[in-house]
Amino acid sequence: MNGNGVLQMALYVAVLLLMAWPLGIYMARVYEGGAPRWVRFLGPLERFIYRVARVRPDQEMGWKRYAVAMLLFNLLGLATVYLIQRAQGWLPLNPQGLGPVPPDGALNTAVSFATNTNWQDYGGESTLSYFTQMTALTVQNFVSAATGMAVLLPLIRGFVRRTAQTVGNFWVDLTRSTLYVLLPLALVLALALVSQGVIQNFKSYVTAFLVEPVTYTDAGGKVVTVSEQTLPMGPAASQIAIKQLGTNGGGFFNVNSAHPFENPTPLSNFLEVIAILLIPAALCFTFGRMVGDMKQGGAILAAMVILFVLFLAGCWWAEASGNPRLTRLGVDPTPGNMEGKEVRFGVVNSTLWATATTAASNGSVNSMHDSYTPLGGMVPMILMKLGEPVFGGVGSGLYGMLAFAVVTVFIAGVMVGRTPEYLGKKIEPFDMKMAAIVVLIPCAMVLVCTALGVMCEAGRSSISNPGPHGLTQVLYAFASMTNNNGSAFAGLNANTLFYNLLGSVAMIVGRYWLAVPILALAGSLARKKKVPASVGTLATHTPLFVGLLISVILLVGALTFLPVLALGPIAEHFQMIK
Repeated sequence: MNGNGVLQMALYVAVLLLMAWPLGIYMARVYEGGAPRWVRFLGPLERFIYRVARVRPDQEMGWKRYAVAMLLFNLLGLATVYLIQRAQGWLPLNPQGLGPVPPDGALNTAVSFATNTNWQDYGGESTLSYFTQMTALTVQNFVSAATGMAVLLPLIRGFVRRTAQTVGNFWVDLTRSTLYVLLPLALVLALALVSQGVIQNFKSYVTAFLVEPVTYTDAGGKVVTVSEQTLPMGPAASQIAIKQLGTNGGGFFNVNSAHPFENPTPLSNFLEVIAILLIPAALCFTFGRMVGDMKQGGAILAAMVILFVLFLAGCWWAEASGNPRLTRLGVDPTPGNMEGKEVRFGVVNSTLWATATTAASNGSVNSMHDSYTPLGGMVPMILMKLGEPVFGGVGSGLYGMLAFAVVTVFIAGVMVGRTPEYLGKKIEPFDMKMAAIVVLIPCAMVLVCTALGVMCEAGRSSISNPGPHGLTQVLYAFASMTNNNGSAFAGLNANTLFYNLLGSVAMIVGRYWLAVPILALAGSLARKKKVPASVGTLATHTPLFVGLLISVILLVGALTFLPVLALGPIAEHFQMIK
């Protein structure tokens, strides 16, 4: 750990916040129907979409109708992605002649991209054609991200409106999120990435001859000499831009953003890791603007930033400290644990990415988390297990954090014997039940699925390392899938019938069993009257509330996951240092 690393991380946080503020204000204007002049040229296209889809933008929906529209749209997207994968052998833009994806793998991938998880149990360059990558995965990167933003907006309106029966129009929210926010940002980022060397083409794969042939002995004892290498091609930049901005994370190539064609330079690395947290951070300002009190958005953002910095420091410390077993063998620990990391990024930018991608529900990686030290790998796993309210996915992260805020004011109200209030709305039993579902369902799903994974032979057979690390691999996988993250420890063979099917269930529950209760909470809040603040009202924009909110988030995580963490990464850490 050194001053240079601190400077890089401080610069990252500063740039992120400076970019998030104007973007957040811009998004608030878009969602309130007053798009700035410089994007009004998109207005005719927006109205054309409504006409084609036969949507009346002035006709709002109750929360139940809104939820049905959201679920049906996502189901249609899931079915489309599945069918394209199964038929890709007969579809165009397939220069490598790749055949159909097996049914269980196609189902898992379809569920993954529809739920904004982007969990991948395949190598993109060896499994999916250009047509599948573009028309199935890239499209879902846009609309699954827009769905998360669309679910957030009714909750914000619920705090703003009084005695209202409607929470907005799903189709309008979806369209505006895609057209005015995601598409322009993705276009700008894609062009910037191309300037750094990220590929964007439709060429067939290229054969390159090695300057120095490589000779090795294979598992059968045969000496093999390799003198050439196949380089995958494809329209990568367009997918990478939206995978980061939409907190999707699915890699065009198997090793994701560690691949030089996805992430070739330190500048491309910085741009991509900024993009991961940009919209989730900006939505805090959007929230403050739409509820009419920027301090409320600032309090939520402050809690996110504090938690992010604490976990980032922990991950960096663990990896910068190196592996004590190697140190005892006389290996210099400087610059830290470099196993599984790209030299061009080093420990600092690898741990920054690992923390950012799991603070958000992004899942892209520029280093292999399976090669981290036990405590270093535990940090991204904990961030996912908290339900990813620390920035989280676009939309889903903020509505998860607001659910924690509702729980926090309820606990505070019980402590002082008053009816809890948040933003002028009384938090009553129904509201608390919906918030509790959002907070607790992911925790329960992770633990249940992990238990099944280590109990069943079909689950244990995929583990590459016995003992605590094997448990960590399974635990990380289901934490990632349930919380719609998508990153992996990379040591678990998840491309099996068991993990494809159980993982699909985990992803569906982790997305929709939270989204529907959030919409129900939004409908409940919208119907309430505003309650004027009194001397007993807990101020929800103060350092005290920020501290309470952070404590509740950490307390839920500690009480839920400490026992299984003790059996996994913590036990492995003590094995490493003994």
